[in-house]
Amino acid sequence: MRTDILGIGFDDVTLPEAVERGQALVEAGGFHYVVTPNPEFLLTAQKDTPFREALLGADLVLPDGVGVSYAAKILGRPLRGRVPGIDFAQGLLSWMAGHGKRLYLLGAKPGVAELAAANLKSQYPGIIICGVHDGYFQEDGPVAADIRDHAADVVFVCLGAPKQELWMVRCGPGTGAKLMVGLGGALDVFAGIVERAPAGFQKLGLEWLYRLVNEPARIGRMSRLPLVLWEALGVRLKGGRS
Repeated sequence: MRTDILGIGFDDVTLPEAVERGQALVEAGGFHYVVTPNPEFLLTAQKDTPFREALLGADLVLPDGVGVSYAAKILGRPLRGRVPGIDFAQGLLSWMAGHGKRLYLLGAKPGVAELAAANLKSQYPGIIICGVHDGYFQEDGPVAADIRDHAADVVFVCLGAPKQELWMVRCGPGTGAKLMVGLGGALDVFAGIVERAPAGFQKLGLEWLYRLVNEPARIGRMSRLPLVLWEALGVRLKGGRS
């Protein structure tokens, strides 16, 4: 049973539980995909039906942004914790490195995925990164075929929302991959191009503030956080009906 937060059902799991479920999806066979909605996703999904359906249809829906956790509390449906997509990915990487699973990296600017792959191989000895492709492609077919030809078990899809979610739904089943995870800008972090917030900021749920200080141009996107909280309050005052 999922917890409804402004029209999107979230899996109420801890980080270790989420990683275990991700591992199980890889082992289960067939195609599966994971989404990591933040407040911006929730607002976009209200107006974008295909995107909303992609989120609702995911095998695992993880509460990535602290705004989702705050909204859940306001609604009286508190979640047990945040599960940042990049932390989920790191948990999967540790497991994959010890189990011979094959990873494909898709997204970011040309050259970034290659740099991320090199860093991940250093950080996770034994990890098999079977292929990479940047996010600047015009046709889906050749990319899907490349994933299939490299026999990837897991694909980190870093194309940004809603493109990455729609791409996983549209192309994922034909790639032969067992699991795809939508991870936004994670490849930039893995490549060392973008620095993640210090542990103290992460623990307090203030990664958004750290990024805003370092990337002031994100102010437009960050301003959507209060909108989500305001909407959650409105739903709560109406008796919980979204």
